Amino acid sequence: MTHIIDIEQFLSHVKQGMPLFDVRSPKEFQAGHLPGAISLPLLDDAERHEVGIVYKNEGHDAAVRLGYRLVGHKFIDYIETARAMAKDGEICLYCWRGGMRSNTMAWLLSSVGLKVHLLDGGYKQFRRWCLMQFESPWPLMVLSGKTGAGKTEVLHELRKRNEAVIDLEALVNHRGSAFGGLGLADQPTQESFENLLAWELSRCANASRIWIENESRFIGRLRIPDVFFNRACDAALISLDRDVQSRALRIIEEYGKFDKELLIEKTKSITKRMGGDRVKASVDALEAGDVLGWVLPLLEYYDRNYEHSMNVRKGRYERILSIRNETAAQIVNELLLLQPS
Repeated sequence: MTHIIDIEQFLSHVKQGMPLFDVRSPKEFQAGHLPGAISLPLLDDAERHEVGIVYKNEGHDAAVRLGYRLVGHKFIDYIETARAMAKDGEICLYCWRGGMRSNTMAWLLSSVGLKVHLLDGGYKQFRRWCLMQFESPWPLMVLSGKTGAGKTEVLHELRKRNEAVIDLEALVNHRGSAFGGLGLADQPTQESFENLLAWELSRCANASRIWIENESRFIGRLRIPDVFFNRACDAALISLDRDVQSRALRIIEEYGKFDKELLIEKTKSITKRMGGDRVKASVDALEAGDVLGWVLPLLEYYDRNYEHSMNVRKGRYERILSIRNETAAQIVNELLLLQPS
């Protein structure tokens, strides 16, 4: 049995844990997909290309016949994969527009007794839904502070307190500086990041406030969607103020474990923005084994950038929370008292 359902019903099933299959080609899946989807391509990349050529040259019927010739022998594999995942006998699936590919797979799987929920409009409709999420007036609370202030730890503690938190840096696999990708997996595609962000926002639909970290427009090579970024710039902001020595030690703890040559390479990569003399001083210190001497010129550079970004927010709500040796839990205790009504 196949049910064609709208995006809200579809996502409700997915959030409840129903198995989710993407029947588009692997290349399409890699570019972006619904969070949690399993790739079950009806056609692989080469087959899709071949069918497309036939469709263009010979028409719809010829393309359909070719498609069945290419995939008929795979039907049993599709059935076994879906059955193994569908513990309760139900699945969700989608293709690009909710057309031939998803309908073919839905017909096949429903013919062996599975209940199939098909997304009306397919992945294209999901992308429209994502863009709508960014338009909503989310109750954002922006946690700011200079490099090394410990914002990410505080966000994690807020999440432990059941506060709604969206960790943008976790979504993009990057900490936001020239060194931000060290030790992390490759960044997702821009489309995948937007999908993840929209998904996380929807999970916060009933929250009275949503905590995020103050970020630049770009985190690594990925761009925060403009509408959402602008809303974050206008949102309530609380800044963590920690002294430079403490911040330097935190940076050393986080990045000092990486290979010295790699750190030198990353430091030199910002020569144009940081200035040749400052980069040389930083690199010379690192080569001499003086990691504190390496970090301090970097912090001076990043602090200037931070102060410039804060000038953009001039006139908007801000609280400054001065911290010394407080734990993340102690900082959160104060944060929850400082947040505006």
